[in-house]
Amino acid sequence: MKKLKLVQQISNEGVVAVLRGETPEEVVEMADQAIAGGIKVIEVTMTVPFALRAIEELAKRYSSTTQDASKYAIIGVGTALDPETARAAILSGAEFVVGPSLNPNTVALCNRYRVPVMPGCMTIQEIQTALELGVDIVKLFPGNLYSPAMIKAIKGPLPQANIMPTGGVSLSNLGEWIGAGAVAVGIGSDLTSEAVKTGNYSLVAKRAAQYIEAYQAAKK
Repeated sequence: MKKLKLVQQISNEGVVAVLRGETPEEVVEMADQAIAGGIKVIEVTMTVPFALRAIEELAKRYSSTTQDASKYAIIGVGTALDPETARAAILSGAEFVVGPSLNPNTVALCNRYRVPVMPGCMTIQEIQTALELGVDIVKLFPGNLYSPAMIKAIKGPLPQANIMPTGGVSLSNLGEWIGAGAVAVGIGSDLTSEAVKTGNYSLVAKRAAQYIEAYQAAKK
């Protein structure tokens, strides 16, 4: 039941912050600010040096089961290339696993532990295979290669597919993606680039609030 609840929570929240940085401390600060701004689903990528430290720290600070709204967040791992990486992240506290591509062994590992897994897919064949393997949400990646019309094209033959575009989603087109049927969207550098450039991480919270406002407007 926990897996189903997490999938529903991710869908309800609708915006996933995809965080990369130079240190685990930097990523934790980004996550704190994103959560303060209203984004409650955090993906820490394994391209971050010592990324598991960041996941472990955030998992301690936030719990998707807490009744305290200020301490509620869902912490996951991104750029999980193989099942070994996925399991290490799960043991560090990751509640969902995201990969840039479809790795059947990673999907099997996550299904074994009842952890939501979101592999990156680019083609109808990959998406169909993901569904057959038991994937609940498919990451359309890289999203900047497509327009929101791609979701309608996918849902023609595969109406049951839950699609989350990542890469190329911005404040200006988020509404189009949601309107086209995206179950959620992943936001990466557009959320954090200005903060990294200036060293003012409060800008992440401000940007996060703008994304949440745009998402809520699109859902209406």
